[in-house]
Amino acid sequence: MFEKLLEMAFVEDLNHVGDVTSDAIFDEEEDLYWLVARQDGVLCGVEFFTSAFHYIDGACEVTFLFTDGQALKKGAKVASIRGRIATLLKAERVALNFIAHLSGIATQTRLYVDAVQGHTKILDTRKTLPGWREMQKYAVRCGGGTNHRMGLHDMVMIKDNHIDGVGGIAQAVDRVRGKWKDRFKVEVETRNLREVEEALEAGADVIMLDNMDTAAMAQAVDLIHDRVHDRVKTEASGNMTLDRIPEVSKTGVDYISVGALTHSVTVFDFSLRKMT
Repeated sequence: MFEKLLEMAFVEDLNHVGDVTSDAIFDEEEDLYWLVARQDGVLCGVEFFTSAFHYIDGACEVTFLFTDGQALKKGAKVASIRGRIATLLKAERVALNFIAHLSGIATQTRLYVDAVQGHTKILDTRKTLPGWREMQKYAVRCGGGTNHRMGLHDMVMIKDNHIDGVGGIAQAVDRVRGKWKDRFKVEVETRNLREVEEALEAGADVIMLDNMDTAAMAQAVDLIHDRVHDRVKTEASGNMTLDRIPEVSKTGVDYISVGALTHSVTVFDFSLRKMT
């Protein structure tokens, strides 16, 4: 998928014509540039950044001084890029778009992971850009987070619309088990303690505590642990802000899912500077 996105990005930028500015100004001149971090954070996107330059010119030399998942400090020289100036300027924006977006996700994820101090795993969601899901979820892993399901195809998630449509949690779980047996783990979204009880009775593997206040979540976690110990996992979801998740983690939930890791990303601030 990345190769398709890369091709689309350059068609969008060059439109099969080229960089009309750089192509007019430069011929075969070469130079060396640095990729510089302009903030603290976490790196993600080394392969994608490098591939953007190689897409334009395979002879371009990209050398990284850091690897994905490593912490960056403001002002750090992250990579050197040597090649024809026209090539570097054609690839610059596309390369920066990829690495800045992915490093932004990794950086934000690390903040959430650090906030729960190892007590709870931070999950991503399906709230991703079309075509970018695999890369965005990779960035979450680079930041220390954990991937939830990749899509609708690899895990059963019984949500409120399923429950309301079929008439109840037990009916929904029965139909899923009837079709798939134990092929997939079954997660059930619950909105209150009554539904938590129903999900336990139905035999859910994971119980999502959706949009509950913290006190209700604590009650639900205690109820689940008293009944089944750690056989059934718990996931907190809904309005999970960076300020709130430390107290949510203290309820004992196993997972906290955070849509903002991917749907509200602030890109990481990089710049490409000519070496002096």
